[in-house]
Amino acid sequence: MAHTAQIKIPATYMRGGTSKGVFFRLQDLPEAAQIPGSARDALLLRVIGSPDPYAKQIDGMGGATSSTSKTVILSKSIKADHDVDYLFGQVSIDTPFVDWSGNCGNLSAAVGPFAISSGLIDPRRVPQNGVAVVRIWQANIGKTIIAHVPITDGAVQETGDFELDGVTFPAAEVQLEFMDPAAEEEGAGGSMFPTGNLVDDLEVPGVGTFKATLINAGIPTIFVNASDIGYTGTELQDAINGDPQALDRFETIRAYGAVRMGLIAQVEDAAKRQHTPKVAFVAKPRDYVSSSGKRVSAHDTDLLVRAMSMGKLHHAMMGTAAVAIGTAAAIPGTLVNLAAGGGERSAVRFGHPSGTLRVGAEAEIVDGEWSVKKAIMSRSARVLMEGFVRVPQDSF
Repeated sequence: MAHTAQIKIPATYMRGGTSKGVFFRLQDLPEAAQIPGSARDALLLRVIGSPDPYAKQIDGMGGATSSTSKTVILSKSIKADHDVDYLFGQVSIDTPFVDWSGNCGNLSAAVGPFAISSGLIDPRRVPQNGVAVVRIWQANIGKTIIAHVPITDGAVQETGDFELDGVTFPAAEVQLEFMDPAAEEEGAGGSMFPTGNLVDDLEVPGVGTFKATLINAGIPTIFVNASDIGYTGTELQDAINGDPQALDRFETIRAYGAVRMGLIAQVEDAAKRQHTPKVAFVAKPRDYVSSSGKRVSAHDTDLLVRAMSMGKLHHAMMGTAAVAIGTAAAIPGTLVNLAAGGGERSAVRFGHPSGTLRVGAEAEIVDGEWSVKKAIMSRSARVLMEGFVRVPQDSF
């Protein structure tokens, strides 16, 4: 009998922040997958190993978590004053679905290094030694990200002494600037606060009514107080991910919050939009032990935050959600700001399941509405493997 041959596609497997993903140059994809659509989605699903009813992604490059079921496509930018166009695809683990509705802030740290190493950046923009400034157009959400990539002897520096909680080994620091991070979401009117309020009463049938800050910044996010939903803000993954009823409640909160934000028309539509919005719960600082066993003192943080991603509690913090945290913290009166002690602030250090993270943002009122010009944080990135991925040629 005839057997389907495999094809090989140039690819690089990279860690960016606390995530991992498969990176492609657009020009290296098979022709049918160079344009958005079913062929591209089918290819990326097969590369990652989805859909997998066993939820392990054994037959693909995915790691069976939302942090490791990711794909990136890069190309030379067609936008003025930008170097590279960056498209992110969040691949569902157990359903045949690629979500293109948002960015991955963690993998954003790997975009600049990959773009330089793969020849997508004009060599004249890369110093022999120093820092290369890569101007990234984030195509999913239509935003600019500026990456500051360390260069040594003309090549991307990947090793260093920068430590990031949630990542085992130190590496070189990559500073990211998320410019004008308020998300321009369809149906949300391009407003940072789509309801016009810093705090809303969010009614969720079967769950309750509680205070919520609904914000479009970095990624659409629903912030609630941990105490209002029965938590302390010190929870680790097992406390929530091992509780099916808790996961159902969070998904219900996400669905009703998405409707309130104008992101979907009805709660049933949430199943088709898994990557956004995020749900996060906040609390005032207190002592806890991180997932690595390291003690985090209340004095080490301004507030505690736990966030859900693709239906599970994230092991650390999504980079885009960190942008939302920093932005909301800078605006007096939001739940994030109040958990951090209130008042004006340009940066916060928050506690997450793996440790702590600092993010900065400066807010101001422009024409009667809050505006944030940029949010800043540091991550790291490293090439794990490069060469080719292989998929059966009838996969897409």
